Amino acid sequence: MPAKNDPVVIKKYANRRLYNTGTSTYVTLEDLAEMVKKGEEFTVQDAKTGDDITHPVLTQIIFELENKDGQNMLPIPFLRQLISFYGDQMQMIVPSFLEQSMIAFAKEQERFRAQVKATMGTSPVDMMKMSTPMKAIEEQTRRNIELFQNAMRMFTPFPTASGQAHEPEPVEEPAAKDKSDDLQELKDQIAAMQRKIDQMR
Repeated sequence: MPAKNDPVVIKKYANRRLYNTGTSTYVTLEDLAEMVKKGEEFTVQDAKTGDDITHPVLTQIIFELENKDGQNMLPIPFLRQLISFYGDQMQMIVPSFLEQSMIAFAKEQERFRAQVKATMGTSPVDMMKMSTPMKAIEEQTRRNIELFQNAMRMFTPFPTASGQAHEPEPVEEPAAKDKSDDLQELKDQIAAMQRKIDQMR
C-alpha cells in the first residue's frame, strides 16, 4: 500500500488491463481521467518491467478524450505548431513553457470560480440574477483568449509593437559555429522565455 501522500501505483499488464494497487481493483482509462480531474496523484508502471509509463498512458487518455464527439480542446493550428517543434531547437523549452502556461491558466480559472460563487451565492433568487455572472464569464473568456494569444506569441522571438513577429535581419555567421556558443544562445533563450512567463503570471 502506498504511504499517505504518495502517488497511487497503477500497474499495466500485457493484456492492457490497468490495476489500481491502492483500491485493489481493475480500472479503465476513463477511471484514470476521473482521478486526474479529482487531483488524485498516480503513476503507471509496466507490470512486467516496472518501467514508469505514466507519460504514454496520460497521452493515450488525451487521445481518447479528443476522439469523443464535442470534446475536442486542441485546435488544429495548435497541433500543427506543436508537431513542428519536435526535433527543433525549441523542443527542450516547450514542455516548461506549456506547464507554466497551464499553471497560470488554472489560477485564472480558480479566481473566476471564486468570483462567480461570491456573485451568485447559493439561493435560488441569486441563481436567477444571471446578468452579472454572464458578464464575468465573458470577461474571463476574453482574459483566457488573451492569455493564450500572449503565450503563443512568446514562441516567436522577435515580436513587433503590433504583436506580429518578423524574421531577424540576416547576419553573417561562421560556417562552423562553436558548440559552446550554441549552448549559451539556448540558455539565453530559455532565460528570456522564463522572464516573459513571469510577466504573464
